[in-house]
Amino acid sequence: MAKKISGSQIETLIFAHRGSSGTHPENTMVSFQEALHVGANGIELDVHLTKDGEVVVIHDERVDRTTNGTGFVHEKTLKELKQLDAGSWYSYHHKGETIPTLNEVLEWISNKNLLLNIELKNDIIQYEGLEEKVIQLVHKYDVSESVIISSFNHYSLVKVKQLDKEIETAVLISDILYQPWHYVKSLGASALHCSKSFAFSKMITQAQQQIPIRVFTINDELEMKHILLNCLSALMTDFPSEAVQLKSILK
Repeated sequence: MAKKISGSQIETLIFAHRGSSGTHPENTMVSFQEALHVGANGIELDVHLTKDGEVVVIHDERVDRTTNGTGFVHEKTLKELKQLDAGSWYSYHHKGETIPTLNEVLEWISNKNLLLNIELKNDIIQYEGLEEKVIQLVHKYDVSESVIISSFNHYSLVKVKQLDKEIETAVLISDILYQPWHYVKSLGASALHCSKSFAFSKMITQAQQQIPIRVFTINDELEMKHILLNCLSALMTDFPSEAVQLKSILK
């Protein structure tokens, strides 16, 4: 599996946001497989807990937007979630795609040359034991050196580091922070995952000298170019194929 590149090494990595979600149904195995196919350096995905305590890969707290079902993820068992169609909403070509478990994704990715950013979606619903379960699965497949755990719930990131001081964590923010590298380091985290409002701010030059900066969600070609030319640590995009091609042209 791929190894993380430190902030001192100048290469902007391409992370496929929820897989190749601009061309395939997000957070499904077919979306992750497409990201690998087009040459992305890594995959970003989101995890929740089911009613019976399984870690599943889906973005929203509810299944309504990306499946043919309704209701909250945490109110359904894994068996119930697996019966849902997670592909038809995007295209009839992907009918029958299911919600993956993190276990399934880690088994698939464990022998691939890919980084993996796992976002803990526990900023709205507090999933008891989510951090422990994710770390256990990461160690089960021996991929901790290639995994980044991020969250908007910064208390959760502190808990992750208490459970495993070696695993990399990244602070997710949507707004501009004052000298964020001090805040990131105070949490024991290693990197900042930020929106373009921060990435395009005056603060960015100073920030990227202190910590790796990975920017979400960059789908516009001019914005991709800006990040690549400024050598930020990574960009996350729904269209990894376009970002990979642009990066190749700019080399």
